[in-house]
Amino acid sequence: MPPVQEGNRIKDFKSRGGKEMSDLRRRRNDVSVELRKAKKDDQLSKKRQICDDEELESPTKDKSDFVQTVPLMDITEIIRILVKEQSNDEDKYRAVQSTRRLLSREKNPPIDKVIRAGLVPSLISLLQYEQNMQIQFEAAWAVTNIASGTSEQTKTVVQAGCIDQFRKLLLSNHLQVCEQAVWALGNIAGDGPEYRDLVINRGCVDPLLKLVITNSMQIPFLRNLTWTISNLCRNKNPPPDLTKIINILPVLAKLTTHEDEEIVADACWAFSYLTDGPNEKIAVIIETGVVVTLVKLLESRNVSIVTPSLRAIGNIVTGDDTQTQHVLDCNVLPPLRKLFEHSKVQLVKEATWAVSNIAAGTAEQIRALIDADIIPPVIKALDQADFKVQKEAAWVITNYTSGGNLDHILYILHCNVIEPLCKMLNVHDAKTVMVALDGMRNILTKASHMTGAHAFNVDGEAVNALDQVTLLIEQYDGIDHLEKLQTSENDSIQKLAYDLIDKFFQTFDEEDDLVVPESGADGYCLVQANNDANPFQL
Repeated sequence: MPPVQEGNRIKDFKSRGGKEMSDLRRRRNDVSVELRKAKKDDQLSKKRQICDDEELESPTKDKSDFVQTVPLMDITEIIRILVKEQSNDEDKYRAVQSTRRLLSREKNPPIDKVIRAGLVPSLISLLQYEQNMQIQFEAAWAVTNIASGTSEQTKTVVQAGCIDQFRKLLLSNHLQVCEQAVWALGNIAGDGPEYRDLVINRGCVDPLLKLVITNSMQIPFLRNLTWTISNLCRNKNPPPDLTKIINILPVLAKLTTHEDEEIVADACWAFSYLTDGPNEKIAVIIETGVVVTLVKLLESRNVSIVTPSLRAIGNIVTGDDTQTQHVLDCNVLPPLRKLFEHSKVQLVKEATWAVSNIAAGTAEQIRALIDADIIPPVIKALDQADFKVQKEAAWVITNYTSGGNLDHILYILHCNVIEPLCKMLNVHDAKTVMVALDGMRNILTKASHMTGAHAFNVDGEAVNALDQVTLLIEQYDGIDHLEKLQTSENDSIQKLAYDLIDKFFQTFDEEDDLVVPESGADGYCLVQANNDANPFQL
């Protein structure tokens, strides 16, 4: 999460009584999403096909005589044939294949050298060379690998007019040429929102979708198609115009049920991109019926599937209460709870983030968290997990205590939330400290209302719940932490810590340390507290 900013803290988490309901759930921020930083778990935005010079394959990985190896030319000879002179098909094939092989090196492909040599216009021109499909294919492969490079390198082939040529190749009768066009368009769309929109606006969506239908049995081809289509959904500054890709949604929803795991993963990535937006977009995704499938995929053994599925689910529950309820109705809580036991920290973090946004919902949705037994693992995570997870767990507690009723507060006290919450006051992260302070304020405020029908009882006798909570906070060094926070450099932290002490802990200097009221025959008496005791045990 970004560092706390004084004027905007209230907008970062759920609020009751005067705060904007639309601000209660936290949307994903590109700067703060650590899971996205793990490239091995993220979906690649671009792919470059590499090959061994002695073992060449077509993009569909079908070994055949389709690609015939010729001696490798140097760049000077390639320029002579493709740029300076009129050449026959044999020489053109040798030159364009040599270019492609240079660009297919696993390490340090000479993309800039090829561009500086002026070969790009010639390669784009050969995309139209229908009289020789092998030349056309090699040219398409070469341009694909240029488009897999940096944004500046991709810009070179786009400005040379490759998008329209690749769109035409989507209609090719030759499967290998057609797939190479799919691959190239995926690389271009994956470069960023500008070229993604250009691919969409140049009319590539419908022919791509037709290829999904006509090539559903070609698994390698379908993998590339799914990846390219997912790149048309990618990037959010700005996001794609949903009205222009609306026909993609039912196709993607069907692909999430495919037997091939790579296809499923890329389809889920697409939904993770599309759900990262306003409630109106989330509503459109929900209408596809894909949420049931995404929830089931949370239980996959394949992390590459769980990661985008979880992200999509997490994005959906940032929506309004009705949208969150739809996810709950799809029985999301049992698999979410299991993810708290996952060995991959980033998945636990993501699951905790999703739960924090469910906790920002209605009292009934908070009750659902209790019924699913998710609060105990959340508190365990708050106490023992990696700090990335602890930060999210702190949000769960604050959102839960903000919207929960008195029974919900009693339950979370029963789950021993005070000790780990006090620990969060002592971390070196201003935002997390602020979240923990708000959670503590929520608990103290609501404990002060536990009277009458909501009174807390010990041995059948009503006792002062606020006293019990303040004594627990004292027991777990919470007051010491609050006193230190009164001198924090962060004005918001300093003020809230002061307000909590002023409102709830003024009498502590006049009382014995660590005493709790205990009921007896003669009423209540103060006794030494048991460090392991929780007076809120049910």
